[in-house]
Order: sequence, then C-alpha cells, then structure tokens
Amino acid sequence: MAGQPLNLRLLSGSLAVARLDPQAEIPSWAIAGLPFSVTRTQEELSIICPEPWVPSGISCERGWRIIQFEGPFDFEAVGVLASVANPLAAAGISILALATYDTDYVLVRESHIERAV
Repeated sequence: MAGQPLNLRLLSGSLAVARLDPQAEIPSWAIAGLPFSVTRTQEELSIICPEPWVPSGISCERGWRIIQFEGPFDFEAVGVLASVANPLAAAGISILALATYDTDYVLVRESHIERAV
C-alpha cells in the first residue's frame, strides 16, 4: 500500500450500530436501506444500517458516517486499513471498520467527521 494513492469517498446519510440478542431473527428494518451490514456472533447480532430505519427501543449507537475506500483491493494488499486508521487514531478519532470482498469502510462519529475528512 505504501506509495500508492488511496481514494476515499464520504457517503451520505447517518448510520446506527445496533445490538440484538444473538438468537434474534434479522429484522426487516435492518436490511431495508443501504448500506447495511449484519454480523452474528455467539454474543450478539450486530447491525449497521441507516439510522432512520432503527426503531426506538433498540439498543444502538446513532450518529455515524461512513467513509468508503475506493477499491477493489487485492486480498494480498497490506496496510490499506492502517493507512487510514493510524492517522485517525493519532488525531484521537475512533473508528469502526468494515470490510467487503472488494473494499474497506470506516465509520466515524458525525461529531468528528470534519476532522476525519
């Protein structure tokens, strides 16, 4: 990754990160808008989706923005996420990272998005 330019794109809209019981069914609201991500572990069902779709009463953290790394990236590429995560960490900005087959994303709190960009 060193020496190669990395193009980033701030996507529109606000996201929420919700936590449900690990045995819960994936609710229809979780996949009603884009982007969304659903991850199930033994401890939780975690959903990232557009904030307006999360019903009240659901345990969630609201107010996230998403930055897309313009890929695709080879699976052997080293340091793609670190090239963004390290400067943000140095600036005191926490992230939540996501990866897909083609690319990576970082979620940043709306209150920090101007500094992050």
